[in-house]
Amino acid sequence: MDRERVVEWLEGGSVSIPKVLLKHYADIGLNEIEFLTLLHIHESIGSGNPFPTPIEISNRMSIDGTACSEVLRSLMKRGFLAIEQQDVSMMICEKYSLRPLWQKLASLMFETVHEEEEQERERSETDLYTMFEKEFGRPLSPFECETLSMWIDQDDHEPVIIKAALREAVMSGKLNFRYIDRILFEWKKNGVKTIEQARNQSRKFRQHQQPKQGVSSNEGTRKTTIPFFNWLEQ
Repeated sequence: MDRERVVEWLEGGSVSIPKVLLKHYADIGLNEIEFLTLLHIHESIGSGNPFPTPIEISNRMSIDGTACSEVLRSLMKRGFLAIEQQDVSMMICEKYSLRPLWQKLASLMFETVHEEEEQERERSETDLYTMFEKEFGRPLSPFECETLSMWIDQDDHEPVIIKAALREAVMSGKLNFRYIDRILFEWKKNGVKTIEQARNQSRKFRQHQQPKQGVSSNEGTRKTTIPFFNWLEQ
């Protein structure tokens, strides 16, 4: 075999295939024949032939031209492939478009991300209920469960912020839903949306309180009581 010819083959380039397509072509409803047909069209477009015939495509595959035509019709009917018109040298020509394929793939990715976000949200909410029951040392009442749901669904508080408000209530020694609700109300009013913002808000409020100091007659030493912000007084 002529080595130069082999070199020419190797220099012919490669076909770039999106990994997401390679991994998920079956998830969007393609079988192996359909997937390979679309890849050959993709390569043909990249090589300057935007409208290969069924015979040209089938010559690269194990199916004949008739079967290839059926595959192409099925792909167009099901919205994986389209034929568009283009103006070339004052002539109207047809070409294949893989845009429908990319749109289906993009939709799948958006759905996957949405499902993952929903699953993560459900896990966060489950952890939230567990955390409340652990801190309260008992199962939550129906009213308390409803209040938690309202904080999430109606007030749009993220579970991580609700957890931070719970910790604030624990630190303040005021473990009740009314106190936590007031904390969340104040945070929302002040635009608190992250843990860091919540910490800064609590720190800022506490800095406005004067430390309470007292003297112990028994020990003769000065003791400082660490103040906690009373959110219910706001």
